[in-house]
Amino acid sequence: MFWLFLKPLSLLPYFILYRISDLAFFILYVCMGYRKKVVTYNLELVFPTKTKKEREQIAWDFYRHFCDLILEVIKNFSVTESQLRARFVMHNPELLKNFAEKGQSIILCGGHYANWEMWALAAPMQCQMPLVGIYKRLSNPYFDRKMRESRKKYGMQLVSTRATKEYLEEHQGELMGMVFAVDQSPADPKKCVWIDFLGIETPAYYGAEKYAKELNLPVVFGHLNKVKRGYYESYFEVLTENPRDFKEGGLIQLANDRVADDIYKEPYLWLWTHKRWKHKDKKPKEQQ
Repeated sequence: MFWLFLKPLSLLPYFILYRISDLAFFILYVCMGYRKKVVTYNLELVFPTKTKKEREQIAWDFYRHFCDLILEVIKNFSVTESQLRARFVMHNPELLKNFAEKGQSIILCGGHYANWEMWALAAPMQCQMPLVGIYKRLSNPYFDRKMRESRKKYGMQLVSTRATKEYLEEHQGELMGMVFAVDQSPADPKKCVWIDFLGIETPAYYGAEKYAKELNLPVVFGHLNKVKRGYYESYFEVLTENPRDFKEGGLIQLANDRVADDIYKEPYLWLWTHKRWKHKDKKPKEQQ
């Protein structure tokens, strides 16, 4: 599938890929209704005061973007450095440079918003700090390897969630920006922190806050935005330079609040097909 379909597809120019995306939208949304129940449920949960027509418009816009995203991720297998620089602009990379010049590692948080996969390729080229992405392995070993190869080719280092502690022990004292996606759904709702996300009591991974406090590292949030089809931008915001001042769960709450702020501005750019609230009614009694 990779060599006969995905790799050749990735070699096509963007304008042809977007024609394929238009066809994919018609098939996935209009014909198949791919995960439409999940998207509808999520939108009703988050936007109960919006009309049905307003939520349907968000869903329509989301699926258009989602199909573009799929083709853009495939394109990443062959995308060039010049294409990335033209299509992804970081407006204040000097913020990370300032930390790097002081020899200060950071925790860098973000969400599944706009095109986080393109960000993973473009960021190491524009940020003067080594970046280490903490990621969850794919269930298929072959595609996990191919995705890692794609994400790493312009400088991003990758460490699986299970190997994070070991990696930090081996690279203790080295300058790095540890990249965490903070809006993922934990596999076990008992091993997480509960926060308010988009107005809903939600379980969240604790890793970004854990390592920020253990290592006393500043926490930075990476905002993403879609400028137009195929073009994105990003800017960084310092959330805190004193992570130990926050009570348990406070940093994760703050980071997810930033994800929520971006979602409220442009709802269609978030990953609504994700079953983010599948554990929302499973909060342990001792945490209630």
